[in-house]
Amino acid sequence: MSALSPTILLVEDNEDDVFAMQRAFRKAQITQRVQIVSDGQKAMDYLSGIGAYADRESCPLPAVIFLDLKLPYVSGFEVLEWMREQAVLRDLSVVILTGSAEQIDRDRAAKLGVRAYVVKPPQPVELNNLINAVAAGA
Repeated sequence: MSALSPTILLVEDNEDDVFAMQRAFRKAQITQRVQIVSDGQKAMDYLSGIGAYADRESCPLPAVIFLDLKLPYVSGFEVLEWMREQAVLRDLSVVILTGSAEQIDRDRAAKLGVRAYVVKPPQPVELNNLINAVAAGA
């Protein structure tokens, strides 16, 4: 696998949340390319560079992932646990975007080394600050 690019991967199945994130990226004047996948299996395929995501020129490894926890087929936690088992992906920066404010989920995410845990829907100012901080480090 190739080196990380400044690409951002958004893993989100809710179209309204995808729209809100795209709007927030535009508002924050993010110049990094944003790739979007709609379920956990597609996220794993993208990160593995297989199938529709085999071309690393058009589907490069991201520098940061915004990951929903409640996804079809493979949950966000399953994706995150799988990533942490992959040497190339282990240290990838992950921001959780979820509807769950449960402390057990926050604790589990923290143990898996997430960069931030954001409960949806975030306040616009909170989201813009987060995106700017993450993109600056991407």
